[in-house]
Amino acid sequence: MARVLIIKQGYSETLDAGISRVPSLGDVLRTTVILHPFANDHVTWLVDEGAYPLLAGNPCIKELLVYNEESVRQLQNEQYDVVINLEKVPEICSLADSINAPVRHGFRLNPRTGQVEPCNGCEAVFSLCTSTDLKRNHGQSWQESLLQVVGEEWQGQEYILGFKPESMVTHDVGLNWAVGAKWPNKSWPRERWVELKHLLDGEFSWSMQQGMDNLHAYMNWINSCRCLVTNDSLGLHIAVALKKKVVVLYGPTSPSETFFYNRAEVVSPRVDYTCIPCLFPSCDREINCMEFIAAAEVKRRIEMLFGSGR
Repeated sequence: MARVLIIKQGYSETLDAGISRVPSLGDVLRTTVILHPFANDHVTWLVDEGAYPLLAGNPCIKELLVYNEESVRQLQNEQYDVVINLEKVPEICSLADSINAPVRHGFRLNPRTGQVEPCNGCEAVFSLCTSTDLKRNHGQSWQESLLQVVGEEWQGQEYILGFKPESMVTHDVGLNWAVGAKWPNKSWPRERWVELKHLLDGEFSWSMQQGMDNLHAYMNWINSCRCLVTNDSLGLHIAVALKKKVVVLYGPTSPSETFFYNRAEVVSPRVDYTCIPCLFPSCDREINCMEFIAAAEVKRRIEMLFGSGR
């Protein structure tokens, strides 16, 4: 049994250039696809406290550590067979490099230049972080790219969520309207959500997003819905992990970045904007592309997912 250390707090999205001390929870959750090759190994995962509930109880993680001074000291005194560092924060790369292990994947810190660089299978992923044009035209999903980092073949591996929902399914459709503060550009206008509610009335039961200040409550709410209508956000990835049907609204980001396991309908703006997907968190156009997604089209996609029965 190999000892494997995964370092993924969510401070830097693996395939994006940006770095933040606010963890990207969706990026942490979708990284769980790389657990599949190590299902029979002793896996330790270093994570930010805010993302801890997404990994707690995961059957493939033997030791879950919150990133702090104590866990850093512990890791520097242990030995691993494999270290996988998927953070591009220089101090975290330095930590990963200091841990005793013969095999490394992901990102490292060049000791001569002080710059973060890829190592052992991460070169293609790193190139996406440095070129918006390359990322815009990249056809692979994040799941496939992440498995390539550790030298594994993509075979449709699912997310692995340890959380066991306590809620019962009580609504046909969940309306997951909120987006994170880092990407306001992803948001579908509030008036469209109101219009969609009216269109659903009398045909589908619906529930507006709940549990936004508590991850456990949020995951239980998503589990209570048969189908989730959502922007490109954490809720999307939780719904995918819970194997829910999803209608996903895409504009500034690319739907090819996520593999939906044949459980999704993707709705994109019907407008002649050559900038879609721009891959930018804000928009300088007078009318944001997301405003061109019609509520009637979203309802039609819900009907397609449900088919003849619910």
